[in-house]
Amino acid sequence: MRTVTSADGTVIAYDRAGSGPLAVFVPGVFNDRTTCAALADHLRDRYTVVCPDRRGRGDSGDVIAPSDVASYDVQREIEDLDAVIAAEGGTAAVFGFSSGAILALMAAAAGSPITKLAVYEPPFALGGLAGSAPDGLPDRLAALIAAGRTGDAVATMQIEGVGLPPQMVEQIRRSPMWPRLEALAQTVVYDATITRAPNLPTPEMAQLDLPTLVLSGAESWDGVREATKALPAHLARAHHVEVPGGEGHEIPAEATAKLVDAFLRDS
Repeated sequence: MRTVTSADGTVIAYDRAGSGPLAVFVPGVFNDRTTCAALADHLRDRYTVVCPDRRGRGDSGDVIAPSDVASYDVQREIEDLDAVIAAEGGTAAVFGFSSGAILALMAAAAGSPITKLAVYEPPFALGGLAGSAPDGLPDRLAALIAAGRTGDAVATMQIEGVGLPPQMVEQIRRSPMWPRLEALAQTVVYDATITRAPNLPTPEMAQLDLPTLVLSGAESWDGVREATKALPAHLARAHHVEVPGGEGHEIPAEATAKLVDAFLRDS
Protein backbone atom coordinates (compact mmCIF):
# COMPACT_ATOMS: atom_id res chain seq x y z
CA MET A 1 0.00 0.00 0.00
CA ARG A 2 1.14 3.54 -0.84
CA THR A 3 -0.28 6.90 0.14
CA VAL A 4 -0.42 10.42 -1.25
CA THR A 5 -1.80 13.60 0.31
CA SER A 6 -4.51 15.41 -1.64
CA ALA A 7 -4.90 19.19 -1.90
CA ASP A 8 -7.12 19.50 1.19
CA GLY A 9 -4.87 17.32 3.35
CA THR A 10 -6.78 14.05 2.92
CA VAL A 11 -4.47 11.03 2.74
CA ILE A 12 -5.37 8.73 -0.15
CA ALA A 13 -4.24 5.09 0.02
CA TYR A 14 -3.68 2.99 -3.06
CA ASP A 15 -2.20 -0.25 -4.33
CA ARG A 16 0.14 -0.41 -7.29
CA ALA A 17 0.85 -3.50 -9.36
CA GLY A 18 2.74 -4.29 -12.54
CA SER A 19 4.85 -2.18 -14.85
CA GLY A 20 4.24 -0.18 -18.00
CA PRO A 21 1.96 2.74 -18.87
CA LEU A 22 -0.09 4.01 -15.93
CA ALA A 23 -3.73 2.94 -15.60
CA VAL A 24 -5.75 4.20 -12.62
CA PHE A 25 -9.02 2.64 -11.42
CA VAL A 26 -11.83 4.74 -9.90
CA PRO A 27 -14.23 2.63 -7.78
CA GLY A 28 -17.97 3.17 -7.46
CA VAL A 29 -20.42 3.25 -4.58
CA PHE A 30 -19.78 0.79 -1.72
CA ASN A 31 -16.44 -0.12 -3.35
CA ASP A 32 -12.90 0.23 -2.08
CA ARG A 33 -9.61 -0.49 -3.82
CA THR A 34 -10.10 -4.26 -3.59
CA THR A 35 -12.78 -3.95 -6.30
CA CYS A 36 -9.92 -3.46 -8.75
CA ALA A 37 -7.80 -6.43 -7.66
CA ALA A 38 -8.99 -9.02 -10.17
CA LEU A 39 -8.85 -6.55 -13.05
CA ALA A 40 -5.33 -5.51 -12.00
CA ASP A 41 -4.20 -9.14 -12.01
CA HIS A 42 -5.13 -9.40 -15.70
CA LEU A 43 -3.47 -6.09 -16.69
CA ARG A 44 -0.32 -5.97 -14.57
CA ASP A 45 1.90 -7.71 -17.15
CA ARG A 46 1.49 -4.76 -19.51
CA TYR A 47 0.51 -1.80 -17.29
CA THR A 48 1.21 -0.18 -13.96
CA VAL A 49 -2.25 -0.53 -12.42
CA VAL A 50 -3.13 1.76 -9.53
CA CYS A 51 -6.18 1.00 -7.39
CA PRO A 52 -7.01 3.75 -4.86
CA ASP A 53 -9.38 3.87 -1.94
CA ARG A 54 -11.50 6.91 -2.63
CA ARG A 55 -11.71 9.27 0.37
CA GLY A 56 -13.60 7.86 3.33
CA ARG A 57 -13.01 4.24 2.28
CA GLY A 58 -10.58 1.54 3.30
CA ASP A 59 -7.25 3.03 4.34
CA SER A 60 -7.89 6.51 2.94
CA GLY A 61 -8.73 9.39 5.24
CA ASP A 62 -11.36 12.09 5.01
CA VAL A 63 -11.16 15.61 6.40
CA ILE A 64 -14.95 16.02 6.22
CA ALA A 65 -16.66 15.37 9.57
CA PRO A 66 -19.97 13.43 9.60
CA SER A 67 -21.74 16.53 10.92
CA ASP A 68 -20.48 18.50 7.91
CA VAL A 69 -20.96 15.88 5.19
CA ALA A 70 -23.43 18.10 3.31
CA SER A 71 -20.47 20.35 2.45
CA TYR A 72 -19.02 17.68 0.15
CA ASP A 73 -17.73 19.04 -3.16
CA VAL A 74 -16.94 16.70 -6.07
CA GLN A 75 -13.89 18.85 -6.83
CA ARG A 76 -12.20 17.35 -3.76
CA GLU A 77 -12.34 13.86 -5.30
CA ILE A 78 -11.07 15.20 -8.62
CA GLU A 79 -8.11 16.60 -6.67
CA ASP A 80 -7.66 13.18 -5.03
CA LEU A 81 -7.43 11.51 -8.44
CA ASP A 82 -5.04 14.20 -9.68
CA ALA A 83 -2.80 13.62 -6.64
CA VAL A 84 -2.62 9.88 -7.30
CA ILE A 85 -1.80 10.42 -10.98
CA ALA A 86 0.86 13.01 -10.12
CA ALA A 87 2.47 10.67 -7.59
CA GLU A 88 2.73 7.88 -10.15
CA GLY A 89 3.91 9.66 -13.28
CA GLY A 90 1.82 12.67 -14.23
CA THR A 91 -0.57 11.26 -16.84
CA ALA A 92 -2.72 8.14 -16.89
CA ALA A 93 -5.37 6.15 -18.61
CA VAL A 94 -8.33 5.93 -16.25
CA PHE A 95 -10.94 3.19 -15.77
CA GLY A 96 -14.06 4.28 -13.88
CA PHE A 97 -16.69 1.91 -12.54
CA SER A 98 -20.34 2.89 -11.94
CA SER A 99 -20.47 6.22 -10.07
CA GLY A 100 -16.68 6.20 -10.30
CA ALA A 101 -17.10 6.29 -14.08
CA ILE A 102 -19.10 9.52 -13.80
CA LEU A 103 -16.42 10.89 -11.45
CA ALA A 104 -13.76 9.98 -14.02
CA LEU A 105 -15.67 11.80 -16.76
CA MET A 106 -16.07 14.83 -14.50
CA ALA A 107 -12.33 14.78 -13.82
CA ALA A 108 -11.51 14.59 -17.52
CA ALA A 109 -13.88 17.48 -18.24
CA ALA A 110 -12.19 19.49 -15.46
CA GLY A 111 -8.79 19.03 -17.07
CA SER A 112 -7.28 16.11 -15.17
CA PRO A 113 -4.26 14.61 -17.01
CA ILE A 114 -6.14 11.65 -18.49
CA THR A 115 -4.89 10.19 -21.77
CA LYS A 116 -7.64 7.64 -22.39
CA LEU A 117 -10.82 6.80 -20.52
CA ALA A 118 -12.72 3.55 -20.06
CA VAL A 119 -16.05 3.69 -18.22
CA TYR A 120 -18.04 0.69 -17.03
CA GLU A 121 -21.80 1.22 -16.62
CA PRO A 122 -21.91 4.87 -15.49
CA PRO A 123 -25.47 5.36 -14.15
CA PHE A 124 -26.47 8.44 -16.14
CA ALA A 125 -30.22 9.08 -16.43
CA LEU A 126 -30.31 7.86 -20.04
CA GLY A 127 -32.25 5.10 -21.77
CA GLY A 128 -33.69 2.74 -19.20
CA LEU A 129 -32.54 4.97 -16.33
CA ALA A 130 -34.13 8.17 -17.67
CA GLY A 131 -36.10 9.94 -14.95
CA SER A 132 -34.86 7.51 -12.29
CA ALA A 133 -33.07 9.97 -10.00
CA PRO A 134 -35.04 10.59 -6.75
CA ASP A 135 -35.30 14.20 -5.63
CA GLY A 136 -33.08 15.46 -2.82
CA LEU A 137 -31.29 12.18 -2.18
CA PRO A 138 -27.85 13.65 -1.29
CA ASP A 139 -29.40 16.05 1.25
CA ARG A 140 -31.51 13.31 2.84
CA LEU A 141 -28.50 11.01 3.11
CA ALA A 142 -26.41 13.81 4.62
CA ALA A 143 -29.10 14.41 7.25
CA LEU A 144 -29.10 10.72 8.18
CA ILE A 145 -25.30 10.68 8.50
CA ALA A 146 -25.29 13.86 10.60
CA ALA A 147 -27.88 12.24 12.90
CA GLY A 148 -25.73 9.14 13.33
CA ARG A 149 -28.16 6.92 11.39
CA THR A 150 -25.50 5.30 9.25
CA GLY A 151 -27.42 2.07 8.69
CA ASP A 152 -30.46 3.94 7.45
CA ALA A 153 -28.25 5.98 5.11
CA VAL A 154 -26.81 2.81 3.58
CA ALA A 155 -30.25 1.24 3.19
CA THR A 156 -31.68 4.41 1.63
CA MET A 157 -28.84 4.55 -0.88
CA GLN A 158 -29.28 0.90 -1.77
CA ILE A 159 -33.00 1.31 -2.38
CA GLU A 160 -33.21 4.79 -3.92
CA GLY A 161 -29.74 5.19 -5.38
CA VAL A 162 -28.86 1.67 -6.53
CA GLY A 163 -32.40 0.41 -7.06
CA LEU A 164 -32.36 -2.73 -4.92
CA PRO A 165 -35.73 -4.07 -3.70
CA PRO A 166 -36.42 -3.25 -0.02
CA GLN A 167 -36.74 -6.96 0.80
CA MET A 168 -33.24 -7.60 -0.56
CA VAL A 169 -31.84 -4.68 1.45
CA GLU A 170 -33.36 -6.13 4.62
CA GLN A 171 -31.61 -9.43 3.88
CA ILE A 172 -28.32 -7.64 3.30
CA ARG A 173 -28.80 -5.72 6.54
CA ARG A 174 -28.91 -9.03 8.43
CA SER A 175 -25.88 -10.45 6.62
CA PRO A 176 -22.22 -10.53 7.73
CA MET A 177 -21.33 -7.98 5.02
CA TRP A 178 -23.45 -5.21 6.59
CA PRO A 179 -20.76 -3.82 8.96
CA ARG A 180 -18.42 -3.34 6.00
CA LEU A 181 -21.12 -1.44 4.10
CA GLU A 182 -22.02 0.67 7.12
CA ALA A 183 -18.36 1.63 7.53
CA LEU A 184 -18.68 3.33 4.12
CA ALA A 185 -21.90 5.14 5.05
CA GLN A 186 -20.54 8.68 4.80
CA THR A 187 -19.38 8.05 1.24
CA VAL A 188 -22.90 7.33 -0.01
CA VAL A 189 -23.47 11.09 0.17
CA TYR A 190 -20.51 11.53 -2.15
CA ASP A 191 -21.75 9.01 -4.71
CA ALA A 192 -25.31 10.30 -4.55
CA THR A 193 -23.96 13.78 -5.26
CA ILE A 194 -21.81 12.56 -8.15
CA THR A 195 -24.69 10.72 -9.80
CA ARG A 196 -27.15 13.61 -9.37
CA ALA A 197 -24.92 16.51 -10.40
CA PRO A 198 -24.75 15.77 -13.23
CA ASN A 199 -27.27 13.00 -13.85
CA LEU A 200 -26.77 13.61 -17.58
CA PRO A 201 -23.54 14.10 -19.55
CA THR A 202 -22.51 17.75 -19.41
CA PRO A 203 -21.58 19.97 -22.38
CA GLU A 204 -17.98 19.84 -21.12
CA MET A 205 -18.04 16.04 -21.31
CA ALA A 206 -19.56 16.16 -24.78
CA GLN A 207 -16.69 18.34 -26.00
CA LEU A 208 -13.91 16.12 -24.64
CA ASP A 209 -11.36 15.22 -27.31
CA LEU A 210 -10.59 12.03 -25.43
CA PRO A 211 -10.79 8.42 -26.67
CA THR A 212 -13.42 6.81 -24.48
CA LEU A 213 -14.40 3.15 -24.22
CA VAL A 214 -17.92 2.63 -22.84
CA LEU A 215 -18.53 -0.85 -21.43
CA SER A 216 -21.57 -2.71 -20.16
CA GLY A 217 -22.11 -6.30 -19.10
CA ALA A 218 -24.27 -8.48 -21.33
CA GLU A 219 -26.03 -9.88 -18.25
CA SER A 220 -26.29 -6.66 -16.24
CA TRP A 221 -29.56 -4.97 -15.27
CA ASP A 222 -31.62 -3.93 -18.28
CA GLY A 223 -31.88 -0.26 -17.33
CA VAL A 224 -28.14 0.03 -16.73
CA ARG A 225 -27.31 -1.66 -20.04
CA GLU A 226 -29.69 0.64 -21.95
CA ALA A 227 -28.29 3.75 -20.27
CA THR A 228 -24.71 2.71 -21.01
CA LYS A 229 -25.43 1.94 -24.66
CA ALA A 230 -26.99 5.41 -25.02
CA LEU A 231 -23.94 7.23 -23.64
CA PRO A 232 -21.64 7.34 -26.71
CA ALA A 233 -24.16 9.53 -28.55
CA HIS A 234 -23.46 12.20 -25.90
CA LEU A 235 -19.65 12.06 -26.14
CA ALA A 236 -17.38 13.17 -28.97
CA ARG A 237 -14.99 10.21 -29.21
CA ALA A 238 -16.71 7.28 -27.52
CA HIS A 239 -17.76 3.83 -28.60
CA HIS A 240 -19.64 1.10 -26.78
CA VAL A 241 -18.67 -2.55 -26.38
CA GLU A 242 -20.69 -5.17 -24.55
CA VAL A 243 -18.71 -7.43 -22.22
CA PRO A 244 -19.76 -11.09 -21.91
CA GLY A 245 -21.19 -11.77 -18.45
CA GLY A 246 -21.40 -8.97 -15.92
CA GLU A 247 -24.46 -10.19 -14.07
CA GLY A 248 -25.88 -7.74 -11.54
CA HIS A 249 -23.63 -4.76 -12.36
CA GLU A 250 -20.45 -6.72 -11.64
CA ILE A 251 -17.22 -6.41 -13.64
CA PRO A 252 -16.22 -9.67 -15.39
CA ALA A 253 -12.51 -9.14 -14.84
CA GLU A 254 -10.85 -11.26 -17.53
CA ALA A 255 -13.17 -10.27 -20.39
CA THR A 256 -13.09 -6.61 -19.36
CA ALA A 257 -9.29 -6.60 -19.10
CA LYS A 258 -8.96 -7.94 -22.65
CA LEU A 259 -11.14 -5.14 -24.00
CA VAL A 260 -9.38 -2.47 -21.96
CA ASP A 261 -5.98 -3.76 -23.05
CA ALA A 262 -6.97 -3.67 -26.73
CA PHE A 263 -8.36 -0.15 -26.30
CA LEU A 264 -5.25 1.16 -24.57
CA ARG A 265 -2.90 -0.40 -27.14
CA ASP A 266 -4.86 1.06 -30.05
CA SER A 267 -3.17 4.32 -31.01
